[in-house]
Amino acid sequence: MDSESVTGGSKQIQTRNYIKLGYHHLITHFLKLLFVSLMVILLTNVSLLRLNQLWLHLQLQFNQIGFIFLITVTLFGSIVFFMSRPRSVYLLDYSCYLPPSDLKRKILIRSGLGEETYLPESIHCIPPRPTMAAAREEAEQVIFGALDNLFENTKINPREIGVLVVNCSLFNPTPSLSAMIVNKYKLRGNVKSFNLGGMGCSAGVIAIDLAGDMLQILRNTFALVVSTENITQNWYFGNNKAMLIPNCLFRVGGSAILLSNKPMDRKRSKYKLVHTVRTHKGSDEKAFNCVYQEQDEALKTGVSLSKDLMAIAGEALKTNITTLGPLVLPISEQILFFATFVARRFFNAKKKKPYIPDFKLAFDHFCIHAGGRAVIDELEKSLKLSPKHVEASRMTLHRFGNTSSSSIWYELAYTEAKGRVRKGNRVWQIAFGSGFKCNSAVWVALRDIKPSVNNPWEHCIHRYPVNVGL
Repeated sequence: MDSESVTGGSKQIQTRNYIKLGYHHLITHFLKLLFVSLMVILLTNVSLLRLNQLWLHLQLQFNQIGFIFLITVTLFGSIVFFMSRPRSVYLLDYSCYLPPSDLKRKILIRSGLGEETYLPESIHCIPPRPTMAAAREEAEQVIFGALDNLFENTKINPREIGVLVVNCSLFNPTPSLSAMIVNKYKLRGNVKSFNLGGMGCSAGVIAIDLAGDMLQILRNTFALVVSTENITQNWYFGNNKAMLIPNCLFRVGGSAILLSNKPMDRKRSKYKLVHTVRTHKGSDEKAFNCVYQEQDEALKTGVSLSKDLMAIAGEALKTNITTLGPLVLPISEQILFFATFVARRFFNAKKKKPYIPDFKLAFDHFCIHAGGRAVIDELEKSLKLSPKHVEASRMTLHRFGNTSSSSIWYELAYTEAKGRVRKGNRVWQIAFGSGFKCNSAVWVALRDIKPSVNNPWEHCIHRYPVNVGL
């Protein structure tokens, strides 16, 4: 292929992009243009009337009783509207745990992980000691480390917490991890505490959704969400290849997020929660079994990953964005999607590929669960994202590994550390988990965001992004 044809093809693509961008702006601002035009016409007509004529006209139209009735209905409607609308949920701050340097573990470059990810001390021991005591020690180190930093940054008294949600999929001791937090920080006796287990890597979004629902019920309070996973008792010591893969991916990590529904907290908050969308494919047998904890032939426990995992994740993603799309996409994209659907359904255009909405028009930043290199590759391809859009996910996988449900917060921390989050920017957090589930959370930045003190990327952000050998 000669250079002229290549140049011609690139110009055609560029022209199509410009046409689509122009179409998008026209449709997006159509209502604004129409409103401005109508206002100009209205003001022009009103200016032609003298004020005394307008006043006489109003007096003839409304008598005193009608005027009082109108005011009463307006006031009543306003009261009902303000009392029934959902309470705003604000994210004051969050904290991601940074393990000590002596827990770093080298790994193969091909996995997408770097040489600075972390494993618990119990796995570094020779021989390893996967005891209950060691697992509790890991949980306390991660959870308390994240919470201490969060409380220090926000200056919140732990006794002000009204809702506590903790999620950890594979380690659920008695007393629970949520009870452990209540005991450590002396939370008040009427705190509404929840401990979510077995819900996989997408449980962080589920915990946010649950906390958000609780903040719609309880007035003027804080909700604390803690997301983590435990490696100590879930390291696989057998030889089953499908069960060895998690050993190459999962690493120590955790996050603590502080939410509030207090109107006065808006000014000091980083983000406002806009949407949460949850998708569950557990009714399908393949989806239910694709991430499955079991014992091998030698009775060694581990988590098996199915070869169908990526295909199932793709189907879950389609279902999730079908619900999310109408909530976040500009009207221009919704029209194109609907037109393609109608053409395929009613005009025998089934050979035409389904239109994939351009989510880059809806979101400024993407926090895709760092489940592994294949997960990030698949979403980059499916959503037609650029390497820049998935940079935070790839770098998080490289620096911290798959930290399960907390990975989306390490990714947001990366974006903040790079100084990229501006007021009004929209952030899409999307995660996948066993069951099989795909869950999304959408946030809008309330101000230009600066990284919090002790951001986990604080001492290494200058080295990123790096070449991960793809």
